Amino acid sequence: MHRFEPKVRTWSRTWRAAAILAWLLAAALLAAVFPAASKEEINRSTLLPASAPSQMAAVRVRDAFPASSGTPAILVFYNPTGISSADWAAIRRTVRELRTHPVTAQTQVPQLDALPPGAAARFASDDGKVVSFPVLLRADASQDQLNQAVDEIDQDLRRAVGADALNRAPDRPGLHAYVTGPVGIAVDATHLFQHADLALLIATTLLVLALMIVLYRSPILALVPLVSVGIAYTVVSSLLGAWARYGGLTFDAQTLSILTVLLFGAGTDYCLFLIARYRQELRRHGRPIDALRASYKGAAGAILMSGLTVSASLLSLLAARSPSFHEFAIPFSVAVFVMALVAITFVPALIGSLGRAAFWPRIPRYEPDAPDAGQPGRVSRWLGRTAVRRRTPVAVLGSLALAACCLALPHVRTSYDLLSSFPADMPSREGYAVLSAHESPGALAPIDVLVEGGSPEGAVRAVQSLAAVEQVHLVAVRDHAHVALMQVELRTNPYSETAMAALPSIERAAAKGASAGGQAAHVYLAGETAAQEDTRAITARDTRVVIPIVLVAIGLLLLVYLRSVVAPLYLLATIVLSYGAAMGLGWLVIREVLHQPAMQGAIPLYAFVFLVALGEDYNIFVMSRIWEVWHQGRAHAAVERGVADTASVITSAGLILAGTFAMLASLPIQVLLQFGVVTAIGVLLDTFVVRPWMVPAITAILGDAARWPRGT
Repeated sequence: MHRFEPKVRTWSRTWRAAAILAWLLAAALLAAVFPAASKEEINRSTLLPASAPSQMAAVRVRDAFPASSGTPAILVFYNPTGISSADWAAIRRTVRELRTHPVTAQTQVPQLDALPPGAAARFASDDGKVVSFPVLLRADASQDQLNQAVDEIDQDLRRAVGADALNRAPDRPGLHAYVTGPVGIAVDATHLFQHADLALLIATTLLVLALMIVLYRSPILALVPLVSVGIAYTVVSSLLGAWARYGGLTFDAQTLSILTVLLFGAGTDYCLFLIARYRQELRRHGRPIDALRASYKGAAGAILMSGLTVSASLLSLLAARSPSFHEFAIPFSVAVFVMALVAITFVPALIGSLGRAAFWPRIPRYEPDAPDAGQPGRVSRWLGRTAVRRRTPVAVLGSLALAACCLALPHVRTSYDLLSSFPADMPSREGYAVLSAHESPGALAPIDVLVEGGSPEGAVRAVQSLAAVEQVHLVAVRDHAHVALMQVELRTNPYSETAMAALPSIERAAAKGASAGGQAAHVYLAGETAAQEDTRAITARDTRVVIPIVLVAIGLLLLVYLRSVVAPLYLLATIVLSYGAAMGLGWLVIREVLHQPAMQGAIPLYAFVFLVALGEDYNIFVMSRIWEVWHQGRAHAAVERGVADTASVITSAGLILAGTFAMLASLPIQVLLQFGVVTAIGVLLDTFVVRPWMVPAITAILGDAARWPRGT
């Protein structure tokens, strides 16, 4: 195991100064030469691969009907007392502006301004309180182009209907204007992520600083992780920015939000593990440099191995098809690996330069003759002693407790409803609420149905007869090519599970109706509902593929590091059981405390990768210490000493890591909120159940067999 420890023979003043200066210069130069990652993020309008059926169907629609295809931004005008003649005049001014000065990527807008009042009324709801129409944008428009288009539409609305219409509270009288539909939702979602980054960074920094001061009661020591994470963040941001600009790496705002939390959590853990060992050794050694060398020898290998383990786990996401998972792999693995390098070079150089003063005002004194010199605290010793002496009850009760939490797993309900995952006061969601209250909910995002061959009219009649369908519009027909495009409005929210469940019946009905005359017909479904169904299918596939890869990768690394076949097996088993318990408890919190009806579909795989990878961090910290002292006595003595030596630091690190992930719960984005809740619960279970109790108890039960075939 010691071969993993970096071979640094000296931490002299020159070495320390060189390490600190090297990292400072690297961070400064990289930041000066390369763009920050936030400048290169690409927030795409779709997170599906081009091979997804809905994306292939969208290409066919675009090729067959370029003038009728596109992504709609739906403009909704609402007056609770009814659309007045003055309101109609303002709406016509808006349309005229859009027709004479098209916004970015615009392809089509209804000629509502040129229609007589009777014809224009078809754009109004039956109760006369709502007028809506689509502004089609190019289907291949980038997210930046969509953002620009909506900004330009907002400017047109301000000129035509007034700024008050965009900002008026929903319950106030007067004209209200909203930009909703797939474009409005995508743009609002992007703004949520972008505005969350800075707030998340500040909040996480303050949380880590506060927890460090409370746990270690040293303002100087509290700054060590923050400075270290700051340097790692600067280096990682510059590397990712350069890779994106010159190497084609892609990532979005959501990736950078989670990366911030990951760096703070993992970075603080690595720093604390070294700091805790350093503090113990300061009581055994008169010179701080000797204490640093002794603590480095025991901690550096575990930190480096932990970084490799987490990076390897995150790299397994490269096997995912969904860009939502695939694009996490490289940014996160690079971030963790750089943080591990900072922790084994910059951090020891910094605390070595500060010496005992780093712990002011509670400075550890050199007390070689004290009976408890360098020994863990009373509570830590009790934990180690109890885990060994009561090993069988501890292992059984811990397993039963986690298994009980897993009983909620069969009841977990997942959802891919994009719309409900955003705040209710988001403008595009407010627009949808108005639209669904006065018109068909399916008007928000109709399903594009492309029929090749057969009878288009027969397909329309067959689909219109379905109970889930509100109405069907035959948009365009190319007789010579025997191709038709129709749009289907559902009676329900097009982003809902109910809408996705209706897709197979729509496809079958369209194919059967078009083929009624004996001609063969092929049907293709595109649009937001079809894209969400593809997202669900691809997520299920990614979960089946990625989870085994993560387990095998971590198992092999543990096998090499611990040089044991047995230990990796039960370490992986405990972390998987802990993950199941976290999912079960997380679901109860989401449903009963947050009152949310479903868990976002991406959460199970997100949580698995992070909890298994980060949970193995603590496994490595505990087991490295147990293995290190094993030769000093029997198995039980080694387990007791290993637990006692690491209990305090793992508790502190776990609280900070859980706190940093819990900060995601403060964001108004449901997927990040739920991810933060589940991950924080999982980290706390690892910290207070798995690592101090179950793993040591199982190791004590197995005794020397835990190290097989390494032996003692």
